[in-house]
Amino acid sequence: MPIFPYNSLPKSPTFHFEKFQSYNSHQTRPGSHRWKNAKKGLQFTVMTVGCPGLGRTTFINTLCEKSVLPAVEVGSPETAHEEQPMTFKPYNVEMEEDGIKIAFTVIDTPGFGNGVNNEEHFKQIVHYLESRYEETLAEETRIKRNPKFKDNRVHALLYFITPTGHGLRELDIKLMKRVGNRVNVIPIIAKSDSLTVNELRDFKKRVMEDIDQFRIPIYNFPYDAEEDDEETVEENKELRNLLPFAIVGCEEEVMHDDGSLLRVRNYPWGRVEIDNTEHCDFARLRFMLLNSHLSDLKEITHDILYENYRTEKLSDEQTGEPMAVDA
Repeated sequence: MPIFPYNSLPKSPTFHFEKFQSYNSHQTRPGSHRWKNAKKGLQFTVMTVGCPGLGRTTFINTLCEKSVLPAVEVGSPETAHEEQPMTFKPYNVEMEEDGIKIAFTVIDTPGFGNGVNNEEHFKQIVHYLESRYEETLAEETRIKRNPKFKDNRVHALLYFITPTGHGLRELDIKLMKRVGNRVNVIPIIAKSDSLTVNELRDFKKRVMEDIDQFRIPIYNFPYDAEEDDEETVEENKELRNLLPFAIVGCEEEVMHDDGSLLRVRNYPWGRVEIDNTEHCDFARLRFMLLNSHLSDLKEITHDILYENYRTEKLSDEQTGEPMAVDA
């Protein structure tokens, strides 16, 4: 059966795709220069946000390489017209990446974007993020701190973009702008195999143009060409060029000719291999989240995003004015 190379986009001369071929989730991953010694393991929290039907459940199970979220139940036709409230559902998974244990928490947000007016959903997500900062701030101001305090701050928010091919929708723009100063936003194109090669390339371009035009703060793999080493600069340039990540999820495995197991989505015209970097960006996204940039995401959360919140909070307490909320 032929392979459908839907993500065989024109490659920049600076791209080194062969390096990413080793990012297969079923292989031993190379060590990262960013990893710090963590004998007790690392704690990492990710939130997934997107409209219903974009495959968040499949993506999370594919990311964790196990069944973490239950299959979504099909609702009754009699209640299909009723608006369902958005909820926050955390799932805890013990993982090991490159020999380091990770206490991984993924927070799903079922119900987001299914209303006529989703303003309340924006407020709920911002409140959730800030409440986790508030817990940390309260702990830091204690005279005697709790040695077993668990840091529940969200280190990255994966925003699932509907593959319309026409750029960002108003819902996408509003949500990412609202949360961009509270969390590392990483935009991803869900179900990217629904687009052709040219459509996907053009859609990525339009999304990034919208992000630039509307000044949407996202995690764009920052680097300092003078301060950072050459490897870090090159890696971040390559990952920045991939934004938004085009992903495909699949929990089913098939046997390859060499006896290895592959996660594959089969179509009448061919197949998409989930962990093949020539087919989609899933392997790169997974490696970035759970290996190469995990520490960076945590540091930015603590040193920049949390410190900004803390400064605003303490300043408002001194002036007696409530914290400003972005429109």
